[in-house]
Amino acid sequence: MISHPLNDLRRRILATSDVGMVVNTHGKRRRALRRALTHPHSLDEHEQHTSDKHLAGTVERARVSTGTYFRFAAAGALCCLVTHTSAVPLDVVKTRMQTDPGKYNSLVHGLRTVYATEGLAGLLTGAGPTAVGYFFQGAFKFGLKEFFERNIMDSVGHEKAKEHKIAVILTSAAGAEFFADLALCPLEATRIRLVAQPTYASGLITAFPKLIEEAGFAGLYKGLPPILLKQVPYTMAKFVVHDILEDLIYGARPALKEAGDGTHLAITLVSGVAAGVAAAVVSQPADTVLSKINQEATDKPMMRAIADIMKRLGFRGLFMGTGARAVMIGSITGGQFLVYDSCKKLFGVSPEDLHKQH
Repeated sequence: MISHPLNDLRRRILATSDVGMVVNTHGKRRRALRRALTHPHSLDEHEQHTSDKHLAGTVERARVSTGTYFRFAAAGALCCLVTHTSAVPLDVVKTRMQTDPGKYNSLVHGLRTVYATEGLAGLLTGAGPTAVGYFFQGAFKFGLKEFFERNIMDSVGHEKAKEHKIAVILTSAAGAEFFADLALCPLEATRIRLVAQPTYASGLITAFPKLIEEAGFAGLYKGLPPILLKQVPYTMAKFVVHDILEDLIYGARPALKEAGDGTHLAITLVSGVAAGVAAAVVSQPADTVLSKINQEATDKPMMRAIADIMKRLGFRGLFMGTGARAVMIGSITGGQFLVYDSCKKLFGVSPEDLHKQH
């Protein structure tokens, strides 16, 4: 049976969401139909576009409010604040192993040595800049990752994004981490100086202005290239391993999707720890260079200084402290995703909020 052109046009009108609001009554329905039949080109561009999408069987996803993204960012800020501050003693030993190799034989030996010589205060060196720096870094990292991922999906289409999920995750994570590192870099430079030189200042409040006075505000970003080289691959590996591993677990055992919150949090924790270990190994060389470049005073151009450090340390030297850092980052990352998921529940947001349909 051949469809009449006017019948096709009538179906297009009734499928159009904007017109649908006008044609609730029989009178308005007739007027809308008469207008379209007598002036078939009177449908504006938006009506035509919406009608075509409905006829094709596609549905627009609901707009995500700015407040929703801020709640994701707040959850990210809290999870990074809690986990990184809790791991400060491990980070102190890891940084000392990188900046003073040979003094500490292992993570446990380092913890004992620092505690014996400097007490608890020594193990908590740099806690101030760590707390402030990772609060802002977490907000940008997690908030912007969700923002970029949603907007990439809107740009390329939901189905295509699902087909290229790994690429979407990697791109979103890289973009988010770039802006997160702009916030973190000055405070990370302060932390490293305090850990590497315990007598430099008493804490964040005195060290931060002292660094600015000595090297200028630009000096606080001396470590930006290596921090980007470290953090961007780290974050890309962290998110992609976590998300894909979760998909594999739920794919292998679909019944787990209906399990309680405790089971979901346990899967998040396991995926997070595995993601953290993988991310630590990937980013270890840049982490070593970052520690060295913030420890040493140099007037060389940044890339020249990085090249000289890498040449001097060699392949093996670039992986100094990998074991300590893998333990630290695995613990931190597992904890991050655990706290992040818990905070999202507390703030009333979930990944489904990014994929709701009209």
